Amino acid sequence: MLTLKFIQEHKTEVVERLKKKNFDASEIVEKILSLNEKRRNLLKASESSQAEMNSLSKEIGALYRSGKADEANKAKAKTAELKNTIKELNADLDTVEKELHEELVLLPNLPHDSVPEGRTAEDNEVVKQGGEIPALDNSAVPHWDLIKKYDLIDFDLGIKITGAGFPVYKGKGAKLQRALINFFLDEAEKAGFKEVLPPLMVNEDSGFGTGQLPDKEGQMYHVTADNLYLIPTAEVPVTNLYRDMIVKASDFPIKNCAYSACFRREAGSWGKDVRGLNRLHQFDKVEIVQITHPDISYRALEEMVAHVQTLVEKLELPWRILKLCGGDMSFTSALTYDFEVYSAAQERWLEVSSVSNFENYQSNRLKLRFKEDGEKQTQLAHTLNGSALALPRIVAALLENNQTPEGIKIPEVLVPYTGFDIIN
Repeated sequence: MLTLKFIQEHKTEVVERLKKKNFDASEIVEKILSLNEKRRNLLKASESSQAEMNSLSKEIGALYRSGKADEANKAKAKTAELKNTIKELNADLDTVEKELHEELVLLPNLPHDSVPEGRTAEDNEVVKQGGEIPALDNSAVPHWDLIKKYDLIDFDLGIKITGAGFPVYKGKGAKLQRALINFFLDEAEKAGFKEVLPPLMVNEDSGFGTGQLPDKEGQMYHVTADNLYLIPTAEVPVTNLYRDMIVKASDFPIKNCAYSACFRREAGSWGKDVRGLNRLHQFDKVEIVQITHPDISYRALEEMVAHVQTLVEKLELPWRILKLCGGDMSFTSALTYDFEVYSAAQERWLEVSSVSNFENYQSNRLKLRFKEDGEKQTQLAHTLNGSALALPRIVAALLENNQTPEGIKIPEVLVPYTGFDIIN
């Protein structure tokens, strides 16, 4: 959430920068400023009436003691009148503050100056790529055929137990899944991230804190009886570990990683692009989250991007990094890099990670602040997160790109985790 102070001081800049996200903020900004002026006037009137009532209350006793009962009674009646006025003003103030909050959460985060112009994924900028795209022979098949051939994943069983998009991993398919999770967690630990194991459900405050609510209700599974939400990513509970906290600048950088199952309704998804592992309602992911000083958050972002790059390189996958254009960015992000790996049998790039800097947008919602050593004033921290990595499309690319007539070869880095070097 953008701070009210920033909007007040940079009204024109807010409107102009949000145009890059194809968002017209002019009416919302004007309404915010108007509501804030109304809020300030109500607050001033309430404080003035309170001061007058306090002054009269002090005079009443003195008037009675000096024998001025009539004046004392008039003052008493005035205080009762002021009390009602204050009550009405405070009720109006609560209403206006609620309206102001409802307007503030409608504004997306401002895109960083380096974000490319554009409206769709076609306008994203490829900034780096590496690895070699394998040349498969004519017998090569996509991963949905490979998982049947080698009995790795059963989508039909998942449909029987739950529904479409909830696969059952079996045998070497389950072991490959576990191997990737452990590999990603070990690599994150080497990079200085502390592992946590968070809950898989969060409350409304947590969903609001990281920006999933009220923006993405339609994508989240809602446990209505308890008003809890299944997490779409471990970013939500891990970042919320620091909600309503004041940390020390000397604590930075705060780096956590977490494995979790992730749940997304993905309403309206269909077609060939969602076949097999390409899009699921439940999937596994290792997430890296960082909370840091505003002065170094973009250096932290580059470090996190470099970390994800090492993962896809060690898995020997063809990869590329895209800087997302304004129209393809998330509501909360200031700058996002997407990682894609090439799926040789499908002959297409698959997104496997997003690494984002939210600057102080999330921390303003979270009330996550920090103090410089020796300073009394607090500041909003910067938050970042990234997938390191999401498993389904990584598995799809590994199966397709490494298929041979003898079986599916396992990347060397994973063999100590799987206990086998080929699936046959």
